[in-house]
Amino acid sequence: METIRVLEKTGKDGTLNLRIPLGRPEVECEVVVTVQPRTDERGWPPGYFDLAGSITDETFVRHPQGQLPKPVDLE
Repeated sequence: METIRVLEKTGKDGTLNLRIPLGRPEVECEVVVTVQPRTDERGWPPGYFDLAGSITDETFVRHPQGQLPKPVDLE
């Protein structure tokens, strides 16, 4: 068994086409594919921190959020 890692990109139609040269003509192989979205160097998927939108209404008011409880003292 051999593990081959390739980095490929899907096409405009969302299809991933793989061509993996094995150097063994006309040999029957069982292929198992695991697809994992690529992450950045910190482990987050691309676009994870992109904003979905923002509030541009100048009349928008953020109401007071209250106080947090005091932390518990640990001995």
